[in-house]
Parts: sequence; structure tokens; C-alpha cells
Amino acid sequence: MRLNHQAQNLLRREIDQQAQSLNQDIQRQIVLKRLDKLAQEPGQPLTKPELEQTLVDLFPQFNPQVLAQAAKVNQRRPWGLGLKLAAGLGLGVLGLSGLVWLVNLPYPMIRRPVASTAPLLLLPSYLNMDRNYREAIAHVEQADQLVNNATSAADINLGAEKVKLAQENLNQLPVWFLGYEPVQICSFMGCSWHFTFDEFSRARAQVGRMEARIFQETNALSQLQTAESTIQTAQSTYQRATNPQQQRQAINDWQTGLDQLSLIPRQTLAGEQAEGKFRNYSQALQPIAGQTTGAQKTQTLVAAAQQFATLAQQEMGKGPHSVLEWQTIQTMLQQAMERLQQVQPQDPFYLEAQTLLAQYTQRLGQVQNQLQQEQLASQALDNAQREIQALIASGPVTAIPQQRNQFKSRLNGILTELEKVHPGTTAYPQAQELIKQAQSTLKKL
Repeated sequence: MRLNHQAQNLLRREIDQQAQSLNQDIQRQIVLKRLDKLAQEPGQPLTKPELEQTLVDLFPQFNPQVLAQAAKVNQRRPWGLGLKLAAGLGLGVLGLSGLVWLVNLPYPMIRRPVASTAPLLLLPSYLNMDRNYREAIAHVEQADQLVNNATSAADINLGAEKVKLAQENLNQLPVWFLGYEPVQICSFMGCSWHFTFDEFSRARAQVGRMEARIFQETNALSQLQTAESTIQTAQSTYQRATNPQQQRQAINDWQTGLDQLSLIPRQTLAGEQAEGKFRNYSQALQPIAGQTTGAQKTQTLVAAAQQFATLAQQEMGKGPHSVLEWQTIQTMLQQAMERLQQVQPQDPFYLEAQTLLAQYTQRLGQVQNQLQQEQLASQALDNAQREIQALIASGPVTAIPQQRNQFKSRLNGILTELEKVHPGTTAYPQAQELIKQAQSTLKKL
């Protein structure tokens, strides 16, 4: 508050005296209300100028000495003395607390002399040790039950919490103190922690074994979750797959998850659960894998057929071809058709295979026609060339009409044989050249 009661009383007495001598009762009531309001208002204490401003408008002759004294008193905290007393008492308490804290430090050179002379000062330590011993035993037993007889991941997690609490309790038991018994205190309060170094070591070892078991169980559970997540993702991917390649990738991921399940140690809780899950997931995969394998085989046959047909088509565009080259192209198309004919009606891609088979059959007919024309052309050219050689060997043409007619007849026969050579064959250019020469010779006869 801005005006304390002591300063308010000083001002009130002076105001009463001046109001009575000057007959200013109204001014008195106004100023007293102002002081009451300031006494209830929170904030910094009023200074002398602020007090003077509050009074001089109604009491211009207000005693300046009283005003100064009231301002000085108003700056004092009425609870200052209380603070000093409280501080003194607090220091005393802190001193005693500090002494108790000091003698209860976990150092044998401090505790042992105090235990023999003033054991009561060690009461906080004994109470703390007694509590930690009881809690350590309880937490170890609970952790052992949860970890070694776990039925779910929640048991493992709760067991890990109990092991951590037991470890914290054991850390609060000073090992050096286990070798002797504080007879005075224990006879007074009934200590429950009469265990030896061996018992303490066994408790530590048991906690250590459970920590290792929890670590193994936690890793196994993490592996189980990862494997299940992989398999479930693969199942979802397989259901959404729109082509065999995506299905094969999903099946490979599925198998990867199964491999992960098989690697989980069987002596763990996760390993026991993984055994049943592995069996179920494997059974679900078998028919899908078989179906996909069939689809993969069919797709492989179709792809191989397309490769043969593509090569054949490329070679066809490079003509003209010899008989041997057309036979090679024919063989490639036949290889393609043989692979398509292996696709059965119940196999995937059967319709696609039949469509390709029809296309390749038509293309094979074209190739066989070209092969036949090439064979005929080659044969006709050979025949014509033999006739030409025979005609040349018969000697020059004489003026005898019969001989000239016979020469023309043989030359016309050669022309007839050469005209059997069709365009697009390898023999066609040479046959055309020979035809020109034969026709020119005929004109000259």
C-alpha cells in the first residue's frame, strides 16, 4: 500500500487539530477520505512532495515538520522486523539442517564416527536406505515376473521400467554400509535391510541379466514390427499392382519380410510370435507366387517371341535378300511363332499371344512368298546364263537364214527365261541388263 497506518495516524492527528482550531470540518472529512484511499491503494510508498500535494489545497498551513515525519515513517516496512526474526530463525534451522545433511553424506569417514556417537543424526539415511531396500526388492521381483514371463510387448516395456527403478534403488544403497549393522537405530526403528555383500551382488547381477534380456527382447520386437510392416506393405502393393512387374516387386518385398521373420531369435517373445506369423504369411504367399510365376513365364515367352519377330522385321526392310537370307528371316519368324504357341488358354496374356501369332503368321506368308520368288529368280537367271554361254559357244551368226532363225529362237528363249525374274529379287538388276543386251542383239539381226 502507498500509505501505511503509522504515517496515516500522524497526519490524522495534525489534521484533527487544525480542523478544530480553524473550524474546517468539511475539509477534514475530504482529506481523511483521501488518506483512507491511499492507505488501501497498492504501489510505492508516498514521498513528502506527494503527501504535501494531497494536503496543501485544503490545509495550506499544514505543519511541515509533521509532513516530513509522516513521509519518513511511510518509507519504513512494518514487516522488516519480522523478516529479521524470520531470517535469524531460518539461519538457525539451516544450520541444523546443514549439519544433518553433512553427517548424512555417503562417506564412511563421516558416517561411521557419527553412527557410534550420535546415531540419531543418521536417521534420514537409515530411513532412506530402508525405503530403497524395500523398493529394490519389490521392483526386482516385479521385473523378473514381467520380463521372464512376458506375454506381450507391454509386459516388456513395464518390466524395463521396473528394472530401471530397481537400479535406482540399488544405487541409493551405499555398498560400504552393508558390512556392518547400525544396532542403535535398527533396534529403535526395526531395519529390514539386513542383507550382505553377496545378496547385494546377486541383486545387481539379476538386474544386469534382466537388462540384457530386455535389450534382446526389445530388439526382437523391433525386428518383428519391421518385418510385419514390410509384409503388409508388400500385400497392399500387390493388390494395387497394375502390371506383372509391380506384382513381382511386391512378391520380392513379401519374401524379404519373411526372411526377416525367420531371423528373429526363437527364445524371445517376438520369436515365438514370429513363428506363427511366418507360417500364416508363407501360406498366403504360395498361391500368389505360383500364379505370378506362371504370368512371368508367359510374359517371358511373349517377350522372346517379340524379339525374334522384331529382328525378322528389321531384316525384311533391308532387302533385297538372297535365298539364304530369306530362309534366315523365315526361321526367326518360325521361332517367334513356336514360343507363342506354347501359351495355353488358361495362361495370362493368352489373348495377346494369339494376336501376335496371327500377325506373325501373315508376315511369315509374305516371307515365304519372297523366298519363293527369290528361288525362281535365281533359277531363271542361272538358266538364262547357261543358254547365253551355250549360244556364245555355238559361234558367230552367219548369213544362212536357217541358222539366223535358230539363233533368234534361242535368244527369244533366253529373254523368256529372264522375264521370269521379278522385281525385288537379287537377280532382277542383272536380269534387266541381260534383257537389254538380248533385245539389242535381236534388233541387229
